[in-house]
Amino acid sequence: MSVQSLVSAKKKTFIGLPAPLGYVPGLGRGATGFTTRSDIGPARDIDDISDDRHAPPIKKSKNDDEEEEDLNDANYDEFTGYGGSLCAKDPYDKDDEEADAIYEEIDKRMDDKRRERRELKLKEELEKYRQERPKIQQQFSDLKRDLAAVSEDEWLNIPEVGDARNKKQRNARAEKFTPVPDSVLARAAASTGTANTISDRDQKFGGLNTPFGAITPLGTSTPSADIDMKKIGQARNTLMDIKLTQVSDSVSGQTVVDPKGYLTDLQSMLPSHGGDINDVKKARLLLKSVRETNPKHPPAWIASARLEEVTGKMQIARNLIMKGCEECPKSEDVWLEAARLMPGDQAKAVIAQAVRHLPTAVRVWIKAADLESEIKAKKRVFRKALEMIPNSVRLWKQAVELENEEEANGNIHMVEKIIDRALSSLRANMVEINRELWIKDAEDCEQAGSIHTCQAIVRAVIGVGVEDEDKKHTWMEDAESCAAHEAYECARAIFAHALSVYPSKKSIWLRAAYFEKSHGTRESLESLLQRAVAHCPKAEVLWLMGAKSKWLAGDVPAARSILALAFQANPNSEEIWLAAVKLESENNEFERARRLLQKARASAPTARVMMKSIKLEWCLGEIKNAHTLLQEAVKHYPDFAKLWMMKGQIEEQNNNKELAREAYNQGLKKCPRAIPLWLLMSRLEEKSGQLIKARSILEKARLKNPQCAELWLEAVRVENRGGLKNIAQTLMARALQECPNSGILWAESIAMEPRPQRKTKSVDALRKCEHDPHVLLAASKYIFWAERKVAKAREWFNRTVKIEPDLGDAWAYFYKFEQAHGDE
Repeated sequence: MSVQSLVSAKKKTFIGLPAPLGYVPGLGRGATGFTTRSDIGPARDIDDISDDRHAPPIKKSKNDDEEEEDLNDANYDEFTGYGGSLCAKDPYDKDDEEADAIYEEIDKRMDDKRRERRELKLKEELEKYRQERPKIQQQFSDLKRDLAAVSEDEWLNIPEVGDARNKKQRNARAEKFTPVPDSVLARAAASTGTANTISDRDQKFGGLNTPFGAITPLGTSTPSADIDMKKIGQARNTLMDIKLTQVSDSVSGQTVVDPKGYLTDLQSMLPSHGGDINDVKKARLLLKSVRETNPKHPPAWIASARLEEVTGKMQIARNLIMKGCEECPKSEDVWLEAARLMPGDQAKAVIAQAVRHLPTAVRVWIKAADLESEIKAKKRVFRKALEMIPNSVRLWKQAVELENEEEANGNIHMVEKIIDRALSSLRANMVEINRELWIKDAEDCEQAGSIHTCQAIVRAVIGVGVEDEDKKHTWMEDAESCAAHEAYECARAIFAHALSVYPSKKSIWLRAAYFEKSHGTRESLESLLQRAVAHCPKAEVLWLMGAKSKWLAGDVPAARSILALAFQANPNSEEIWLAAVKLESENNEFERARRLLQKARASAPTARVMMKSIKLEWCLGEIKNAHTLLQEAVKHYPDFAKLWMMKGQIEEQNNNKELAREAYNQGLKKCPRAIPLWLLMSRLEEKSGQLIKARSILEKARLKNPQCAELWLEAVRVENRGGLKNIAQTLMARALQECPNSGILWAESIAMEPRPQRKTKSVDALRKCEHDPHVLLAASKYIFWAERKVAKAREWFNRTVKIEPDLGDAWAYFYKFEQAHGDE
C-alpha cells in the first residue's frame, strides 16, 4: 500500500467544507488566549448549541454584467416603476455620451433660469431676518449719530456712572498667598523630567495600568511668548485670498461663483452712515474679487461705485464706474449710473458716449433729454432718438408730454401733428397700438391740465381695434369709464367723436345730454341740445330737456320758442303739449294753458290731455266745466281709472256722497285692478261711519287683487282707526304671511308694537327687508329717535334718503328731526 493511498484513507470528510456557524478554532481544547470579545461575541459554554445548526447556503458568484433587477417594494414608484437603469447591459457609446451632455446642459440652463428668483427669495428672507434680529450696533446707530449734536459743555456735564455693585462685591477680600509645600514642587519636577528606572510597583503590575487624566499631562506646553496679532491678521487675509483664488476655474478662467449671489449678499452688507468700517472693507474686498474674476459683469462695477459713494469717496466711485463703462460698453445700466454720478457737463459727455455705443437704448435717450434744460434741446434729442428708434412707444409718449408744455405756451397746432406722426410711425414699424393704455395716457394729460393733448389722443386712438358693429357700445363704455375716473374732457371728446360718426343716434345724444347735465355747464348742455334736435327732430325728450333748461334758467320766452319748434317737428305729440301746458301753468298763465289744452284736445285727444284739462278747471274752481269735461272723458276713455277717481272726488267735495259712491262703483266695474280706486271707495264708507262696509270693500278688493300690500295696510289702519287693536294685530299677522317681503307692512308692524318689543320686531324686519326705505325710516323713528340716540338716528335717516331720494316721508321726518336735534 502506497503512502498516497494511506493519506486518502485518513482524509476527513469535512476537509474543504465551510465551517459551521459560531465555530472558533481551538475552542474545544481550551486555546482561547489569543481571542477577544470582538472575535467571538458574547461568551458561551462549550456545550452550548448554536442557534443555527446549518451553515448558510453558498451564494452563487455572479458577474458584474449579470446584475439582477431589484424588485423590492422599496425600489418601486407608482409613476416611474422599479428603479434602476433599463439599459444597464447595453454598451455606453458616443451617442449616449452626447445625450448625457445635452441633458446636463438643459439642467444647467433651467438652473440658471431659477437662480435669479431663488436669489431674490433668499435676499428677501435674509433682509426680513436681519430686520427682525438687528445687531446691537444697528439698534444704537441712530443714537450714535445724535452724539454729533452734543456740545462740549453737555458732554462735560454728563454725570458719572454710579457703582451698582453690592457691598460685598465693592469691598472684595484681600488676596491671600499660601506657600507651596516642597512635595508639590518635587512632584511637578518629577512629572516634567525623564526616568530611567522602573519602580517596584511597575515591575509587579506590568506597567499597563497607568491612570488616565489624573497625572498625565494633556497636550504640549503653551509657549509663554506674546501673541503677534498683526501676523494673525496677515495670515487671515492670505487665507481669504487663497480661497477666492481657488473658486476660479483654472481651465477657462471664468468664476464658478455666481456674481449675482455675491451681489445679493453684498446688498445687505452695504454700510449706512455710522456703520462699522470692517463691513466696508469686507464689501470692498468681495467686490474687488468679483470684478477681477468677471470684469464683464456690469452689476459688479455698479455696486462698487455705489459702495464708494456711500462711504463718501465720490472720485473713486467715478473712476470705478468709468472703468466699468470701458469694460462693459454695451450695458445701459453702467452708462446711466455713470451719468448719475458725474456732474453737469461731464454727465452730458458720458451720455454722448453711451449714445454712440448704444444707439437703440431708449433709457439712454430719455436720460440725454432729461439732462437738457431747454425745450428746444429736448426736442432735438427726441427727434434724433425717434429717427434711431421709430417703434418706441415710450419715446413717442415722452415727445407728446413735451408737447404738453408747448400747449401751455399756446402752441396747440403742433399737438395733433405730433400725435398723428407718432401713431403713423408706430404702425409703419409694426407696433401694436394699445388703445386702453393711450386712453389712460389721455386721462393723465387731463389731470396735468393739457386739455387739447388729451382730446387729440382720444380722437387719434378711439377707433383703433374696434369692429364697426361694436363701436357704439364700446365708445359708450369708454365714456362712462372716463367719467368714473373724473376725466370729463376725455369723456366729452369720446361723445363728440361718437356723435360725429353716428349723428342720428338718439341714445348717444341722450347720454351726452345727461353727461353735460351732470358734469357740464348750462351753456354746454343747451348747445349740445340745439345740435341734438337739429339731427334728431323727432326725439321729444331732447326738445323737452332744452325747454326745461331754459325754464329753470328763468328764460320763459326761450322755452316757449323751443316748444313752438317742437310743435312744428311733432305736431301731435302729447308730451310736448303737456310740457307747454305745464310751462304756462307754472308761470300763472292759466288762460294760455287753457287755450293750449283746448288745441290739444282738438289735435291730439288723449286720456292724459283730458285729465290735465279737467284738473286745470278743477283747480281754477270751474266745477261746471270740469263736470262737462268729465262726462265727455269717461265716454271716450272708460278704462282710465284716474278719470273715475277725479269724478268721485269732485262729487265728494260737493258733499254728494251718493254720486261719489256711484262714480266709484262704476269705475271699479271698469277698472277692478285700480288699487287707489278701491282705497277711495273704502275711505268714503269709513267717513260715512260704515266701518263694516269699508271692511267688506277691502276684503273684496283683496280677493280681486291678491298679495297686494297696500290693501292689507289699509285694512290694518281701518281697524286701528276704529279702535280694534286685536283685529288689527290679527290682520297684520295674516298680511305678513301673504306679503313677507313688504317694507310698508313691516314698518307699520314696528309702529304697532309696544315700545319694549319694537327693537325685536325691527330686527325681524331688517332680516326680511334689509334695504327697504320704509323699514329703515321706521327704525330711525321708533328705535333710535325715540331712544334719544341722536347720532345713530341721523346716520339711519341719511341711509334712508340715500336709498330712496324720492320718498317724501323720509325727507319730512329727517327735516323734523334736524329741527329738534340739529344745529345751524
